[in-house]
Amino acid sequence: MNSAHGGTAQIAAVSSNGEYSFTKPNRPSITLLAGLGVEGDVHAGVTVKHRSRVAADPTQPNLRQVHLIHRELFDEVASAGFSVEPGELGENVTTEGIDLHALPTGTLLRLGREAVVEVTGLRNPCPQINAFQDGLLKQVVGRDEQGRVVRKAGIMGVVHQGGTIRPGDAIEVTLPAPPHVPLERV
Repeated sequence: MNSAHGGTAQIAAVSSNGEYSFTKPNRPSITLLAGLGVEGDVHAGVTVKHRSRVAADPTQPNLRQVHLIHRELFDEVASAGFSVEPGELGENVTTEGIDLHALPTGTLLRLGREAVVEVTGLRNPCPQINAFQDGLLKQVVGRDEQGRVVRKAGIMGVVHQGGTIRPGDAIEVTLPAPPHVPLERV
């Protein structure tokens, strides 16, 4: 399985930031480190780095080492009048040609030739999104027909195998053995 649309899934942009900031600058490449995350990124580490999670329990395992968002989300929010570019929502990897939110927990994503990220769950969009652009949070969090919360601000993963990745690199998807577990917030 390469993508949700039968085409080739690929990396559109890569981003990292060594300081706590909502947005992350685009880079020519980033290096993923097994068991840690993105080299030089403030959220890299074996245990949680997200400020609210550190405050709750700093010993929790870091299931949020890599944040991925599908570039197609930017087109979707643009139709509602918002302008968002890769890295601006804090993601490390902007993808295209793959429905990230349809992937089950435990999916392996081969990014480029070497790196492998295991999908751990959904990003829980925070109010900082409205500080970035007022009203944007409503565009990335909604409800489905049954009234369940739908989070569209990307997915999180842990690095199984390290490697350097860059825009244009292919993404290969390996689904876990059934039964497939839908993504939950992590």
